Amino acid sequence: MGIYVNPRNTAFRKALNADIYIDKTDLIAHTNHKIDKPDGFLCVSRPRRFGKSMAADMLAAYYSKGCESESLFAGKKAEQVESFRTHLNRHNVIRLDIQRFIETNRDLGTFIAQIEHSVVEELLEEFPGLKGVDCHTRLKTALEKLFNHTEEGFIFILDEWDCVFRMAKNRYDIQKEYLDFLRGLFKGAEYVELAYMTGILPIKKYGEHSAINIFSEYSMVDPKNLGSYFGFTSKEVREQCLVHKVDYDEMEKWYDGYILGGLHIYNPKSVIDALIWKKMKSYWTGTETYEALKVYIDMNFDGLKEAVVTMLGNGCCKIDPTTFQNDMTTFKTKDDVLTLLVHLGYLTYDEKTNNVSIPNQEIIEEFVRVVNVGGWEGLAQALNRSEELLKSTWSLDGKAVADGVQAIHSETASMLQYNNETALTCTLLIAYYSAKAYYINPVMELPSGKGFADVVYLPKKHMDRPALVVELKWDQSAKGALSQIKEKGYGDWILGYTGDVLLVGINYDKEKKSHECIIEKMDISPSLC
Repeated sequence: MGIYVNPRNTAFRKALNADIYIDKTDLIAHTNHKIDKPDGFLCVSRPRRFGKSMAADMLAAYYSKGCESESLFAGKKAEQVESFRTHLNRHNVIRLDIQRFIETNRDLGTFIAQIEHSVVEELLEEFPGLKGVDCHTRLKTALEKLFNHTEEGFIFILDEWDCVFRMAKNRYDIQKEYLDFLRGLFKGAEYVELAYMTGILPIKKYGEHSAINIFSEYSMVDPKNLGSYFGFTSKEVREQCLVHKVDYDEMEKWYDGYILGGLHIYNPKSVIDALIWKKMKSYWTGTETYEALKVYIDMNFDGLKEAVVTMLGNGCCKIDPTTFQNDMTTFKTKDDVLTLLVHLGYLTYDEKTNNVSIPNQEIIEEFVRVVNVGGWEGLAQALNRSEELLKSTWSLDGKAVADGVQAIHSETASMLQYNNETALTCTLLIAYYSAKAYYINPVMELPSGKGFADVVYLPKKHMDRPALVVELKWDQSAKGALSQIKEKGYGDWILGYTGDVLLVGINYDKEKKSHECIIEKMDISPSLC
């Protein structure tokens, strides 16, 4: 047994001893199914603190010949896996945390040689009769000779595989050398029984193609069937809230929102901290700083700031994630930037709609922190106005709402190209930023009656607030907007959902550069009930 070759199970044992442990060992069923198959190459990418390293430690403890782990899996889900005993501590394992070899930038020129030297040195200790191999032999060559002599293969488990691309963002020579090393190590190699890599980023692309195209990707934009194994599911969080006597509704508001394979997934680090400390707040700052987010949302791409403003207003934006090159420097459009933010955990991606949005209150606070200190002129003031504007809406004060929207328009003019209804919608979302405390995310162009309402706010469960049906007009009239809501029955669809429904008509007069607003409470006649 060694540090890298056939490691012990110490790391997984410590994870089991944690104050809060949620069993994800049935992941083993999926990895066992891939052993000695052409598609036995998996790359799982998730943001920080989503349980990637623990899963890698668990797989190493399960497969490694260097330890006895049966007792660690006693009573765990893995015991129910049909192939559990077939592979339990029956394989040679090479377990690498790439970040351990790149502690500073000085290591970037030598880390590959250090990896090879360290692993080959342990291979010689594990297989002392290996001929034609010494500490200077390339790792690929040593493994080929070993396999030819013994027919013993290996399971490879690589954690933080992509740290090179994060530490050497602009060193394309080092990135290419590293990718060439991995390609040579894995592609066409008979000694590979299974290769499992984890990191934050998917595998780097060159053009439209993956630099290591033998791997299947399980990412934040395409989790496939592994969505539930990284992060906590709603069911798991609800169960832990009962055990630790924590309000699940508050936990949901603060940390829910990542959508993976149709499942709602929570960041484990944040949930565990909230369960232990009995306090809901942003724990994200413990692993990331606002500067990391600021770098990307300040980039000069058309539509990027509008997208951020829309999402701060609890809206969403459609993207094409396929052009992203899976690094932290190659950006051609705002979609590439927003896709990176999905992989970093600042946004969530809905596969069904191709929409991205800010997942929860914790991450909203990170965005607001950037806005407050990052030179987003006027936006911080606009967000602060929102609560008062929302109260004016509930009290049917159309003039106050118009004045509030007008002020927000002025404060965000430097960020928004205010010349169409899209920009007006963006302004409205910021105006109702505070609605996130009382309403689910706004529904844009909700199919209703004979057409589409522009924006609809539906109250959260157990929240005694009226639904809002908003129609926006450009160079027409607020009265016309209100008439359209009524004539086309935009409010009818939600009558069974809530109690009161407020109809809000807003118009922007381009010539006068002013807004007007009319608000009415919907008349719910007996015939509609």
